[in-house]
Amino acid sequence: MRKRDVQPTTPTAPAQVAHVLTEALPYIRRFHGKTLVVKYGGNAMVDQQLKHSFARDIVLMKLVGFNPVVVHGGGPQIGQLLARIGKESRFVDGMRVTDAETMDVVEMVLGGLVNKEIVNLISSHGGRAVGLTGKDGGLIRARKLHITRRGESEKEPEIIDIGHVGEVDCIDASLIDILAGGAFIPVIAPIGVGADGRSYNINADFVAGKLAETLRAEKLILLTNTSGLLDKGGQLLTGLDLQRVERLIADGTIHGGMLPKIRCALEAVANGVHTAHIIDGRVEHAVLLELFTDSGVGTLIHAQGDSI
Repeated sequence: MRKRDVQPTTPTAPAQVAHVLTEALPYIRRFHGKTLVVKYGGNAMVDQQLKHSFARDIVLMKLVGFNPVVVHGGGPQIGQLLARIGKESRFVDGMRVTDAETMDVVEMVLGGLVNKEIVNLISSHGGRAVGLTGKDGGLIRARKLHITRRGESEKEPEIIDIGHVGEVDCIDASLIDILAGGAFIPVIAPIGVGADGRSYNINADFVAGKLAETLRAEKLILLTNTSGLLDKGGQLLTGLDLQRVERLIADGTIHGGMLPKIRCALEAVANGVHTAHIIDGRVEHAVLLELFTDSGVGTLIHAQGDSI
């Protein structure tokens, strides 16, 4: 069937399509050739329709001249496999306690099952994705993460060992530069290697943030299961500079599980990333809506005085 034979669902449909395309044009021009780091997680990783929506967004970004780099999580999938083999998941301050056996499962799930599913999804929609972990090409050097807790007494704080859980020590992005600067879309599992040769599981948000800093990315985009950062009345906040975000943390508006994501976004913007976005991954085509429309679908954070 030729395009001219397809009847619009409403008389205004062609005008709406034209409006969307013209609204997107200045953003396509502005970000052509720029690197964007996208952290993929939450509902967008488990809902089939959202999975394909995300993959199409990433492919379109590449086709219009952006350089997308995907960093993914996979906590629920890790938990499911651990349950299947009869191993209990334990958490300390929201981080999975990761002994050697659990780390084997983490590598299998993140570096294998989840990573290759995302690569296949992007490829099935016409992209050329390449799956990596932080161990490939010396991408992510990690160090062991130490958790300390101070009790009610004034004694020395307790140090809690949660095993193979790490934080980013440094990133060598030369391999990513080669891939993203060419025809490929890097898809990265947040596993690093320490100076001791051990593998470490690292929070995907923080890997994405550090990678965005290293690549001097135009944008860091974090997909979440919320509509973004809300004020105390439940209204979406956006167009925030670093100073206002710090005030929102101080007055308790930002709290709980949103704090780590906000801290990650703040650090990235403070270290050279132009803007950070916390967007609603439950919305179809959330990435494109945030990039190519004036209204967006989440919270945008920028440095004070920067134009957005």
